[in-house]
Amino acid sequence: MKKKQVLSTILVAVLTSSILLSGCAKSSDAGEAVTEEAASEEVATADAEATEESSDSGSGEKVKITYAQWGNETETVATQKIADKFNSEQDKIEVEVVKIDHDTYVTKLNAMATAGELPDTAIMSEAGVLKFAENGLLADISGMYGEGDAKPLDSLTFKYEGTPVAYSAANEILNLWYNNDLLKEVCDKQGLDINEVTPPASADQAWDWDNFVKVAQTLTLDMNGKNALDPAFDPENIDVYGCTVNTLPWQLEAWALSNGGGYYSQDGTQCTIDSEATVDALQKIADLSDVYHCAPPVTSAANALESSLGSKKVVMATDGQWNVGTFLGPNADFEYGVGVLPYMKNPVTICTGGPNVVFATTEHPAEAMEWLKWYYQEENSWALIEAGTWMPILDSWYTEADKTDKWISNPNFPEKEMYKSAVVDYAKNNASSAAWYYVNGTEEFNATLDTVFSNVWAGEQTMKEAIAENKEELQSIFDESNPQ
Repeated sequence: MKKKQVLSTILVAVLTSSILLSGCAKSSDAGEAVTEEAASEEVATADAEATEESSDSGSGEKVKITYAQWGNETETVATQKIADKFNSEQDKIEVEVVKIDHDTYVTKLNAMATAGELPDTAIMSEAGVLKFAENGLLADISGMYGEGDAKPLDSLTFKYEGTPVAYSAANEILNLWYNNDLLKEVCDKQGLDINEVTPPASADQAWDWDNFVKVAQTLTLDMNGKNALDPAFDPENIDVYGCTVNTLPWQLEAWALSNGGGYYSQDGTQCTIDSEATVDALQKIADLSDVYHCAPPVTSAANALESSLGSKKVVMATDGQWNVGTFLGPNADFEYGVGVLPYMKNPVTICTGGPNVVFATTEHPAEAMEWLKWYYQEENSWALIEAGTWMPILDSWYTEADKTDKWISNPNFPEKEMYKSAVVDYAKNNASSAAWYYVNGTEEFNATLDTVFSNVWAGEQTMKEAIAENKEELQSIFDESNPQ
């Protein structure tokens, strides 16, 4: 998901409904894109042959399966080394890693589906999973884990019509991060008790929205050293901002959920982007800059931690946990801390992570699932977990003290108890699945929202006006991708 953010969402930007997700799309490699009818025929053929083919493992020869991924040459070699370890540890299955160029990954999978040549397993983008499932191309993986097994967190399970069709390969959640050096500096200038303005690390102590705004205003300073609560504060000449919120549309849904709303109903059957709770939550984000002057104006959705905390002009910022490995741990030249998100009505964060899938066309579904179950073990991605880029997916790492301690006893991480409470416990107890786990068409929906929201960030419309003006288009995107 590396957005440089992380391997699991790297394809979201290139996914479009006219390529992988559309039955009427074209592929220059293989003519028409896969249709539901063609997919069904292919799956039926695979099902009929699966039992006979799987029995080949009893002949003494290994069953050969393929795993597709979009990494560069170095990443492909590294993945193959992991597969080689699996191949050497048992005598039933041999995994071959298939490299497909990132820029053509979606098109290539689409062409392979049409030609009946899909690999056995593969990594996919989050936003593409349910459309493949709808077209009958993903296997039911509910039997991958048995009673007594450590299992992926339920929030990391992609479900189509209630059936698990993919598990994320990593866990990622949103948090409130802060530049502790800058926080101390502002507190010294303002004579503040730092304990009163340090983001809470526990969900049961999370700031409510009004308190968060007040703290952010207190930490916002103009060039004369006045904070944003001072009547003499100059909003045209701000030196330090108290906060910023990442405005990528998929991240913004966390606030709608916290306010009792959401872009969609909980069962994914309705588009609720114009609900009062959702509009109100999103307007509150815009108000941070326009009304309370405690956040910088939004000039781009890419206001990630590198450009917020990294500027040393923003005290607190929301973004994903992957930043520990991609920015904060290896590159930040300041002391940082992590807290839970403030809340509007309910303490909520969003989780996500790029999935691995078993294609329904495989002749070896049991072996494919055995490979992925082994591959999901944390030791196989330990370098990414240790760096802080990924989090474990199996529940035991969140509930068993020895595993949690092994994970978070890390000099690259913030103070251990802070990280455990603000990240580990928060992910276990307060994480809601990002919408692509249960709704189709989220990539086009979010791209449209990005344009809709831009008018609000520019001060040209209120959130209510912008969403009302574009509701018909957003509803159409939802309806076309999620026929009832």
